[in-house]
Amino acid sequence: MARIDVFRMERMQARYWHQVEYDLSESGVTPLSIEELLGDREDPGELLRTRLGYPLSEGSERSRELIAQWYPGAGVENVTMTNGGSEANLISLWTLLEPGDRLAFMIPNYMQGWGLGRHFGEATDVFRLKLRDGRWALDVDELDQVVTRKTRVVMVCNPDNPTGHIFTDDEMDAVVEVARRANAWLLADEVYRGAEVDSDETSPTFWGRYDKVIVTAGLSKAFAMPGLRIGWTLAPPKMIEKLWIHHDYTTLTPGMVSDRLTGVAMEPARREWTLRRTRGIIRSNLPRLEEWISTHEGVLTYVRPQAGAIAYVTYRLPITSSKLIDLIREEQSVLLVPGDMFGLGKGFRIGFGNDIEKTLKGLARVDEFLSRLTQ
Repeated sequence: MARIDVFRMERMQARYWHQVEYDLSESGVTPLSIEELLGDREDPGELLRTRLGYPLSEGSERSRELIAQWYPGAGVENVTMTNGGSEANLISLWTLLEPGDRLAFMIPNYMQGWGLGRHFGEATDVFRLKLRDGRWALDVDELDQVVTRKTRVVMVCNPDNPTGHIFTDDEMDAVVEVARRANAWLLADEVYRGAEVDSDETSPTFWGRYDKVIVTAGLSKAFAMPGLRIGWTLAPPKMIEKLWIHHDYTTLTPGMVSDRLTGVAMEPARREWTLRRTRGIIRSNLPRLEEWISTHEGVLTYVRPQAGAIAYVTYRLPITSSKLIDLIREEQSVLLVPGDMFGLGKGFRIGFGNDIEKTLKGLARVDEFLSRLTQ
C-alpha cells in the first residue's frame, strides 16, 4: 500500500498551537466544562460512580438512540460511535475504498479525505466550491465531469470548512443525483451542522436523501466538546456492520466516560441548549471580527460564513499563503491556517469562537505585519 501523505494542517496545528501566544487556528467555540454540560438536572455523583470498564464497541444503546433522534428516519441500528469525527471519516473511507477505486472530493475542505482517498484508493479527484457573485457555490458542472464509473465515493463537507457555506437544496440534490448516477457512496461530513450563523434552524442533513449515504459528525465543533473525542457514523445497517470490522483494528470502543456524557449531551433539550450556546457565541463574536476585516479594505476580501466559528478571507499580496502564515507565526506569535491547506490559494482561515478580546489582540499583531508587508 502506498505511503500516506502528510496531513499538513494537523501537523502544523499539533506542532505550534501550544507554542504561540495567540492560537486563531481553532475552528470550534469555547469548550463546555463537564459541570456546564451536566447542569442542574444531572447528578455528578452518577458520573463519579462510573466503572471504567469497556463500553460497547459501537457505543451504548442509549447514546446511539439519542444520536439517531437528531436525524429524521434514523434508528439505533444506523449509528456507530467512534473516537472523534476524524476516526469516523477514516473508518468509512478505509471500508469503502479498494485499490483501483477513485474518490471524488470537494474542495475547499478539511483535507483528511483527500489524503485518505489517495492512500486507500487509486486517486482523489476534486470538484470545487467557487466564489460567484459574492457567495460560495458548488460547481455542478465540474462535479458531473469528475464523477465517473470508477468513482466509488463522493465526499462533501456540509456545512463547509473553511468557508462556512451551507449547501442549498438544489446543490444537495445535484450531489445526490451525481452519486446515484455513478452508483457511488455519498460520504457527508456534517460536523459543523448545528452551528448556524443566522438561523435557529439546524441545517439540512444528507441522511435519508439516498440509500447509499454515510453521514459522519461528532461533538467537537457545533457541540463544543472536542475533548470528549466522540464522533459517530450513520449508515445502512449492513454498512454499519462492515464499519465495525475496521473499527476493531483501531480504537475498539469510545471511552466509557465520554459515552456516558454523550448520553447527556444528546438528550434533546440539552442538545438544543448546547447548540443555542454555540450560535450565541458565533453571533456575538462575528461582528467584532467583521469590523477588523473591514479595516483592511483593498487587501482582504471576505464572504460571511453561514455556519461555524470560522471565517475565510482572501488577500491581495505577493506571497503564498503558507509563507504568509509562517511569517506571521514566527514574527507575531499568532497561528492562522493558510488557504493552501484547504486546496485554495491566497487566503487564510480565522477561528473566532473563543475569547473575542484575545482574538482581536492577536489580530492587532496581524495588523502590524500586514501594514509592513503592504508598504
